[in-house]
Amino acid sequence: MSQLCNVCGLPKEICACQTIEKETTQRLKIFTMAQRFKKLVTIVDGLKGEELEKTAKMLKQKLACGGSSKNGVIVLQGDHKEKVFEQLIAMGYPSDAISVV
Repeated sequence: MSQLCNVCGLPKEICACQTIEKETTQRLKIFTMAQRFKKLVTIVDGLKGEELEKTAKMLKQKLACGGSSKNGVIVLQGDHKEKVFEQLIAMGYPSDAISVV
């Protein structure tokens, strides 16, 4: 007997909670801004909860850059707007829910 998901009650093998969470009303905004010493950072705003930490870790690994995540915001060192957009789509986020400013 397999384990059941706490959210949807389906077996873990066919659980669709992660996919549904990404497709719901989550709007992501990607932009750059200058931080200390006029260094550019890329900011991803709009993620919540457990997805914030997982997505931040994955983006830092894929883009080979440093960064942090807290309060629903991911801060990545450097100008990576287009690459972040491509990686978020590859992770399963719908492209119409992501805006690049």
